[in-house]
Amino acid sequence: MDDILQQVASFPSVTLASASGGLPIEVSLIAQLGVGGGDALVHSASRRQRGHAAFVDALDEPSVRIGAMDLERGDASSLYTFAVGPTGHPFHRHAGHRVFTAISGSGGARLRFSTASDAQVAADPRAFVRALRHVHIPPDCLFTVRFGGGTWHQFLPLRAEAHSPALFAISCHTNELGGDLPEDVRARVAANAADIPTLTQVLPPAVQALLDTLAPEAVHTTALSLEAPPQSLLSTLCAQARRLAGPIRGRLAQWQGAGGFQSDRPARRAVRALAEPPRDSLLRDHLPEGQRHQDSCALTVERGELPALPAPVLLASVLEGFLERRPVTVAWMMATRNVLVKPLRLRTSPLGCPVSSLLSRDATQYFAGRFPVLDQRVSADGRRAQVLLGADDRHLRFRSCVGVEVLASGDVVVTLGTRVQCLNTFGRVYMALIDRAHRRYISPALLRPAVEHALATLPVHAQPSLAVLAPAHV
Repeated sequence: MDDILQQVASFPSVTLASASGGLPIEVSLIAQLGVGGGDALVHSASRRQRGHAAFVDALDEPSVRIGAMDLERGDASSLYTFAVGPTGHPFHRHAGHRVFTAISGSGGARLRFSTASDAQVAADPRAFVRALRHVHIPPDCLFTVRFGGGTWHQFLPLRAEAHSPALFAISCHTNELGGDLPEDVRARVAANAADIPTLTQVLPPAVQALLDTLAPEAVHTTALSLEAPPQSLLSTLCAQARRLAGPIRGRLAQWQGAGGFQSDRPARRAVRALAEPPRDSLLRDHLPEGQRHQDSCALTVERGELPALPAPVLLASVLEGFLERRPVTVAWMMATRNVLVKPLRLRTSPLGCPVSSLLSRDATQYFAGRFPVLDQRVSADGRRAQVLLGADDRHLRFRSCVGVEVLASGDVVVTLGTRVQCLNTFGRVYMALIDRAHRRYISPALLRPAVEHALATLPVHAQPSLAVLAPAHV
């Protein structure tokens, strides 16, 4: 029988009605990748998938849950990635609905569906075959699939002898608790401990045996395509080129490094320069004579952005921020400085100099039991806290003061000040070269991410009120 060909103006799509009265199956082609791009993407994404802490390799469908449920907020959805290799995976079904977006390999993909119900199959196993439908996806294509819970499905390459993977997908389980789940599975899902194998039921052996005798040509098939009609000469030549190029690009992708990078740039908070250290700063009692450099800056966090905690608790979080959120540019500058001064036997550190002594191992006292400091001071009401950092080197001595003050308005002011005393001509030349960059860039660049760390790690809604401010809570 001749194929019925239709040309569409939008995404080529097919909707398959359910043989048992359930939700239909919907498949749509979205876009075409470059020649061999499908294999390259599937192999690259699969390597990253294998590196995930939640990676599961079962049922010929390696997968990862990358987004868990949040039942406390009423969200029962989950997000998964999964891959299907050159041999396909078993016919199976899930209790819940599925919506996924996928990239086909460079050999194309065959999607097999059957919507026969358990009652229909129990009455006549051939009901499964009568409800069977195939959808062909061309090589290197982006496509979407949606179907209801209980839909039997299997994905595999278009050709049995294919060397390309079938697909890589990002799948949304719209309701992880939906459908007729066995009680043990429901309990595991409710505990947020589910994975794709847990949620999978494979085809009964008797039905699988019946299916194994079936030729693909005996199944109603819908072929979707984008650049040329299915089975046309142009389509055939294009598919051949993609089958040849795909494995090559796939191997190249396997040789490339897996993983990736993450860079955070918070909203740029205003840091204002201070003409001199705050009136009660510990800095005023140190290096009073012979100082050659002094700078101070402050950042104000408005009421409600930080929890109403004693200043020492907030200060501990800011100090942790200096260690955990190191500005990339300052780190590069310090790395360059370390290389240049190492032959001179000067002190080196991966941290920006104003707070570099937080990595010291020779401290005589510690703030909050973990941060090495030269001195510390906490007001009786717990609204002000500050620590003194610093070190002595061959060419200079420096002291830095980090302080936190909780104002009566509820605003929080965080300050960072530095004093430097030069010990020789080299020290004076060194400070002359870096003075402008230190006060205008380095100090503000260190202070911003440290405060952002406190904002990120101290959730406002989970903290006590300002009325309990007192040093006893430190």
